[in-house]
This record gives sequence, C-alpha cells and structure tokens, in this order.
Amino acid sequence: MSYYERHVFFCCNQRQNGEACCNDKGASAMRDYAKKRVKDLGLSGPGKVRVNQAGCLDRCEEGPCVVVYPDAVWYTYVDRTDIDEIIEEHLKAGRVVERLRI
Repeated sequence: MSYYERHVFFCCNQRQNGEACCNDKGASAMRDYAKKRVKDLGLSGPGKVRVNQAGCLDRCEEGPCVVVYPDAVWYTYVDRTDIDEIIEEHLKAGRVVERLRI
C-alpha cells in the first residue's frame, strides 16, 4: 500500500516571459483552498489524501491544471466550485469528474 491513497499535485508554475502559466490563473490560491478543504473534511494524512504544489507540469496552455495520482487523472478548473467538485467526487467518492478532465 502506498503512503497516501491519492496524491494531488497543483501546477503552480510562474513563468516570467509572458507565456501561459497556471499561477497567473490563481493556482497557488486554489492549492491552498484545496489543502484546507481536504483537511477540514478529514481526508488528509497518511493513508488518505495529500495536496501538494508542483512546478511546471507542462500543460499550462490547457488552463490551470491538477493531477491526481495514482489515478493519473488530469483536471483543469476555473474556481472553488470546480475544486469542491473534484474533492467531493474524485477524492471522496472515487468518481472521475469528466467535465473537468483534460
């Protein structure tokens, strides 16, 4: 068994040359929100869920992105409502949120 059931990585890359990047779309704030929400719901910790920041995941042009491992499911999101849906559906219920999948 893995240390975490699911590991969630938010791309929080910040590019300096004007190219598209996730952090320009609020990725760091969304990561912080997801981390707090997962903790508040009692989903965090060993054997459960871990939310982390990642450097560039090289999909910035598809919108801000997050990947859930070991499921290898990639998502984009717009706001907290989308993050809540990923948490409720994927992290709690184990169902992929197809409308946000990239």
